[in-house]
Amino acid sequence: MSGLKAGCGVAVLVVGIFGAAPRRAAAQADPAPASPAAASPAPADTGRPQKSVYGTLLSVDKPLNGVIMKTKEGKRMAWRFERAVVEELAKFRIGDPMIVIYRQIASNEKRVTAVAFPGTAATPIYVNMTGSRILVRSSAAVDGRCGTPEPGPISESTIPIGGMAEVNEGCWCCAVLGESCTPGNKSGNGRALLVQCFK
Repeated sequence: MSGLKAGCGVAVLVVGIFGAAPRRAAAQADPAPASPAAASPAPADTGRPQKSVYGTLLSVDKPLNGVIMKTKEGKRMAWRFERAVVEELAKFRIGDPMIVIYRQIASNEKRVTAVAFPGTAATPIYVNMTGSRILVRSSAAVDGRCGTPEPGPISESTIPIGGMAEVNEGCWCCAVLGESCTPGNKSGNGRALLVQCFK
């Protein structure tokens, strides 16, 4: 999956404070310093699995464009995003359940696909915060699983910058216009901010 733009939701694990360069974000478990990631588009998909971190919103730091969450395991993870994303995140309440969906690009670098807040909407709502028009593709789960090679009938919606779409099927993915993706993320009722799309 290729990234949309440089600086869109790049996440790098840092130790308890926001010490990464602007437009960089993230969470950390290792006290070793994280090397800065290049300010370039995300690489093409190399089969890296998507991962998710579950927890609650702990704080939003607008001057540093940072967001801190507390994971279910009790760890604090700090993520830095572009200002528009942080402004949107600040609309949620401290303590709201929160999910960060990301790709592990390197041992010290994560690229975030979406930040979701379960239960904040009656249906799955996806907001385009990527900075470009995108395509959201959705399909029903197959045997309760998303991301199968043959997902069945797929619905597509084009979302303008800052726009939103409702997903009625059980699985979703987003891609840059002109590209495609396999719906591999589970849909859930609530609001999700799409930060970066992959193939």
